[in-house]
Amino acid sequence: MPTYDYHCPENDRVVEVLVGFDENVETWGQLCKLAEIPKGNTSEETPVYRLLGAPGLAFPKSNTELKNLGFTKLVRRDKGVYENVTAGEGESKVMKADDPSSMPNLSKTIRD
Repeated sequence: MPTYDYHCPENDRVVEVLVGFDENVETWGQLCKLAEIPKGNTSEETPVYRLLGAPGLAFPKSNTELKNLGFTKLVRRDKGVYENVTAGEGESKVMKADDPSSMPNLSKTIRD
């Protein structure tokens, strides 16, 4: 179940709660019940609004994991010079901005 933040403009509180995709939290009373918090002086019928938040993302940490997933990781080594730390067989490890032949062949790595 995803976690969402809801804001109540009447009391200016933000509450984090686990809510199913198909559940609609529309009032302060519903939100307090789901979050198991006291209502306080705010009316149960007060509308609340879901806040937009950045999704939690998990990224591979090693160059090998990135390579296995089909990503290319470039590390800057000098002005206009990059090392392809995820280079596959037959690919250049060193890439130069002014040398198109050193760039990876994407048609070999990108598949439908």
